[in-house]
Amino acid sequence: MRAPLSWLAEHVDLPAGMTGRELAEVLIRAGLEVETVDAVGADITGPVVIGRVLASVDEPQKNGKTIRWVQVDVGPAHNEPHPDHPQGCRSVVCGAHNFAVGDLVVVSLPGAVLAGGFAIAARKTYGHVSDGMICAEDELGIGHDHSGIIVLPAQDGSGHTLEPGDDPAGVLHLRDDVLDIDVSPDIGYCLSIRGLAREAGQSLGRTFTDVIDKATPAAVSDGYPVKLDDAACQLFVALTVTGIDPSRPSPRWLARRLVMAGMRSISLAVDITNYVMLETGQPLHAYDASLLTGPIVVRKAGAGETLVTLDDVTRALSADDLLITDDTGAIGLAGVMGGQSTELRATTTDVVIEAASFDPVTISHTLRRHNLPSEASKRFHRGVDPDAAYSAAHRAARLLVELAGGTLEAAETVAGAVPAMPLQVIDAALPSAILGVDVPAERVVEILRESGCDVEVDGARLAIVPPTWRFDLRDPYDYVEEVGRKVGFDQIPSIVPAAPVGRGLSRTQAARRAINAALVASGFVELLTFPFGSSEDLERMGVADTDERRNLVRLANPLAETQPYLRTSILPGLFAAVNRNTSRANDDLALYESGRVFFAGSGEAAPIPSVANRPTAAELAAIEDALPSQPLHLAAVLCGQWRRAGWDGPAEPADWRQAFAFAAVAAGAVGAHLERRQASAAPWHPGRCAELLLDGEVVGHAGELHPDVVRAFGLPARAAAVELDLDAVLRLAPDGGVILPVSGHPVAKEDVALVVPDSVSVADVQRALADGAGELLESISLFDVFTGGQVPHGHRSLAFALRFRAADRTLTDVETAAARASAVALAGERHGAVLRAF
Repeated sequence: MRAPLSWLAEHVDLPAGMTGRELAEVLIRAGLEVETVDAVGADITGPVVIGRVLASVDEPQKNGKTIRWVQVDVGPAHNEPHPDHPQGCRSVVCGAHNFAVGDLVVVSLPGAVLAGGFAIAARKTYGHVSDGMICAEDELGIGHDHSGIIVLPAQDGSGHTLEPGDDPAGVLHLRDDVLDIDVSPDIGYCLSIRGLAREAGQSLGRTFTDVIDKATPAAVSDGYPVKLDDAACQLFVALTVTGIDPSRPSPRWLARRLVMAGMRSISLAVDITNYVMLETGQPLHAYDASLLTGPIVVRKAGAGETLVTLDDVTRALSADDLLITDDTGAIGLAGVMGGQSTELRATTTDVVIEAASFDPVTISHTLRRHNLPSEASKRFHRGVDPDAAYSAAHRAARLLVELAGGTLEAAETVAGAVPAMPLQVIDAALPSAILGVDVPAERVVEILRESGCDVEVDGARLAIVPPTWRFDLRDPYDYVEEVGRKVGFDQIPSIVPAAPVGRGLSRTQAARRAINAALVASGFVELLTFPFGSSEDLERMGVADTDERRNLVRLANPLAETQPYLRTSILPGLFAAVNRNTSRANDDLALYESGRVFFAGSGEAAPIPSVANRPTAAELAAIEDALPSQPLHLAAVLCGQWRRAGWDGPAEPADWRQAFAFAAVAAGAVGAHLERRQASAAPWHPGRCAELLLDGEVVGHAGELHPDVVRAFGLPARAAAVELDLDAVLRLAPDGGVILPVSGHPVAKEDVALVVPDSVSVADVQRALADGAGELLESISLFDVFTGGQVPHGHRSLAFALRFRAADRTLTDVETAAARASAVALAGERHGAVLRAF
């Protein structure tokens, strides 16, 4: 909200000489966010004065233009002698033709600096020395019109006669301090001069004059007929003004204030509705009465309805859109934007003014659905004072009468009523208890009444009804905040509460830190990517239509239309990071990320509980049920060289081995051991992929990426990847462990080579050997895989190193041989393994 200081001063008795920056400090202490204070017009310096045209001669030029050679009286202090004008003057070349002899104009003389740093100097042009410049609006920074120069009236707004040499700043409203305020959603009433002036008056202890000076009457139906068919419109005021002169321009003071407030001047009638909206906070809409057909009806949209809005866009309407209609159909999106069919035209003489109160949630959904933010919707979706509608409509009608020559018809329509505000009872000592600063009960009552609240005192209890513009005052602690704002946040001591004795990190927190530390120590680099994705990412990964990763959660308002969903896999984000790095010649990469993925659930929308009360247990449960599943995943992508070539050996590629090692390190950091089993899953190569299991449950996949995926994402050839369900790993990981005593007895070493079918996995054989060897087995590891020779076709030889040890004795050869034989026997029983003959 941009608020000119001079406009605020009309509604609150500011101290004499107060600057915009001083007022900004006051408002900041009251809790408002003043972002900047712009000294509008401060960049215009030097001699810029009012001049009277004494003579003007049109001079055609060879280039087809006709310039004017003009003599201007700029006052005794600035005139130069001239033989034809005894009082003296300045001679100026001007390209505009919208003025005549005797007109008052604005002249910038040599030494002046105009908007944008444009310096004025005497210069020779078109055969003359132009001793200054006659100014247009854009050259002074007060508008965008360059079609002609500014022609001033004979008197300013206060009746003072303008003379050559006078400063034009006053009549042009050239200079002002403009406060640019970021209004938070809970104080939407400050999106108006009225609201800001009230805050300033209360903070300064100065008199505030409310422009809303008419009480809303009971329902009246004498004016233009209006019917409310939906509860989302609580109040609708319609006034009719006839006989306006559509050719009258907006007065300079009005147009200038609109520009300083960040809006543009369009036409007198439209400017008046915008002016009153900025002043009161009540959005208005004006209809050409001759284009309305039948009564105005406020209702929800029907199936297949469309509307051409004022921005010339045809919009398909939703059944949840609130419409303003007449017998022809939709003529406006309620609270958002009017329709083109009934807009004011250059020939409009009769106007119907609409001032209404709409449900904020309905307007919020409509403006987001159509991506159609407007000055009106910005106010309505925060909440607009319903009791301001009637006065604001009359304020606009009065300006149309005064400035456009119209006549306000006595018959008017007021449909609906101003809703009652909720009563809240609080303890008068509550603000002091919560704020930590003593605020006497009398001061609490004074603050709340100055804020517009109706306060009844009953001993130590206060019965409070908020004003109609304070939708944020519902809970007892809302009133505590209001008292705190008006006391001044700078007066409330900052006391850091003593931290309670903690119990350290939770098991999950400690596990995640251990995993990250282990992975970084192993040479991986952690990234943090955006949690967004697209269906195209899944297509490029080759994910099947029935895959869980297709259960996408669509964002209502995505940052980019190319990524409208929450991700179901971390890998696409890592692929993009790899692509970005390799495009900059950073080819050796081992990147990982830990983060949430999201899977759509039942599809039922979460309920939106009232903010007036704490949600019920059922509402909280329904909200929880509507949330998507959000497991924590851990993923990595590897490409290039894991170890570069050097004097100590050749290069070692970063491939599937490091992907499996990544998973093993992550699981090992929490005491878990993953098993591997050959599998086929997107986006991995079907013959070079394994699923990772913990306690028999699949918790992830790892391996080399499919060549089609590598090409689709622009990755280096033979890139590898791994993705784990980290929540599942942490859930299945052992809760602590047992440290076994170190035996002082020697280890017994045995090796076995077993021939098994190719279909039998190494993990299955290793598990059978371990189970068969019993408790004497200390460790087992695969050290050789052999095919060919004496090994039958379709089989392979797996060689394992077995290490046996007892805690209390040295094992005998018989014990070791028996354990070895038992291990081989169980492997043969389970998988048909036979000892390899050498």
